[in-house]
Amino acid sequence: MQTQNWLLKQAETQPNHLAVDDGNQRLTFVQLKRRVAKIIGQLNQLDPGQQVGLLAVNTLFSYELAIAIICSGRTIVWLNWRLADDELSRQVQDSDLRICLVEDSLLRSSMDHRFVSFTQFRQISASQGLLVPSFDYDQVASIMYTSGTTGNPKGVLQTFGNHFYSAVSSALNLGLTSHDEWLCVAPIFHISGFSIMMRGLIYGMTVRLVKKFRVEQIENILINEPITIMSVVPFMLQKLVQRQESTGRHYQHAFRCMLLGGGTTNQVILKQCEQLQIPVVQCYGMTETCSQIIALRSQDALKKLGSVGQPLFTTQLKLAKNGEILLKTPALTPGYLNLPGKLAAKMVDGWYRTGDVGHLDDDGYLYIDGRLDEMLISGGENVFPQEVEQVYQRLNSVRDIAVVGRKDNVWGEVPVAFVVSDDPLNVAQLRSYGRQHLAHYKVPREFIQIDRLPKNASGKIKRYLLREKLS
Repeated sequence: MQTQNWLLKQAETQPNHLAVDDGNQRLTFVQLKRRVAKIIGQLNQLDPGQQVGLLAVNTLFSYELAIAIICSGRTIVWLNWRLADDELSRQVQDSDLRICLVEDSLLRSSMDHRFVSFTQFRQISASQGLLVPSFDYDQVASIMYTSGTTGNPKGVLQTFGNHFYSAVSSALNLGLTSHDEWLCVAPIFHISGFSIMMRGLIYGMTVRLVKKFRVEQIENILINEPITIMSVVPFMLQKLVQRQESTGRHYQHAFRCMLLGGGTTNQVILKQCEQLQIPVVQCYGMTETCSQIIALRSQDALKKLGSVGQPLFTTQLKLAKNGEILLKTPALTPGYLNLPGKLAAKMVDGWYRTGDVGHLDDDGYLYIDGRLDEMLISGGENVFPQEVEQVYQRLNSVRDIAVVGRKDNVWGEVPVAFVVSDDPLNVAQLRSYGRQHLAHYKVPREFIQIDRLPKNASGKIKRYLLREKLS
């Protein structure tokens, strides 16, 4: 199945509608089309092959490059600039890149001839190139490496069809207006950021790009600009709530919701959002599904605090006997790069095994308990780190916390907590607090103070690195 090139469609039907705004420059869809055509001509001069690497931050030119790559009929390979040299080299080799375009500030001395800086690229002289007239739903638009919280990342193949069905399902849940403007501060090399860009093309919606999350700047944007939706992870939401409580300033009336994903959510923060009248829509998704495929409806956000909601329109959900979340959705990846049997190993009777464990309430709303591979078994009892963390996150003295399992000769495993705190830990107090709110086997046996938790670019905890500290 094919669909008209989304940028061409928007440039034809609403040429003067604002496509993207970075706070300094604003491009309509027809202006974006012209810029993309120029970049395609420059890309053709490089002869990069089918796949083009992109190492970028959230800038307007990065946005233009990404759109140009897919509109030239090629595939973007998104690379994470936070990777070490060896990790980056492994992904470049795995994706067989001939060319990787690099933001100037991200250049490294270790990079060879395959890495072309944005400045070098801009200097290429070329006539305008042609945008492909249509996208094939089965064609791979992007390759994005999984966040790698449990080991080496895998290249997830994301087709135009995957992106389209993810976008349509999200619109059916959140609604869509002609004035929607989505604030994109999530990294565009991550699915939460790139999916906003793709939805901008599919919906004909304005994307407001922000280079980096700075709470004062974001608050000013939400107060002074017509933002309707912002995607956030728990850390961002917490900082914005603290900021609003401090300043007493409220967002402009057009703002519709915070779309919250990306890990364990502090129930205290959600209740503070309710008091401050900040609409929060929790959601659940992954790189393999081109962002969220389960979400709350906005009208359910307050009465179902803690739930990630119900399956979006094109998604089916069921739980395995062990509580693992199983999915069917047209947004699901067709597979992993150079790993032909990997997706099949994650399927059971046509259902995708997510590796996450959850439970449903009587109304069919999903609650995430944790990762199956992060669950620890202590004395025959299942312990999910996220449940323990949520309890301790209520304490003002705990800035951040991660729980992992440590091998134990008697119990098999016992929970151990790594805690970020501004003050020395009062272990006796922490144990006492835990026993008041948790079953005894869930209370951490040890509390280890740490300056910061190891996290990936999307804010998820790299628990395997913490487990290594215990071995």
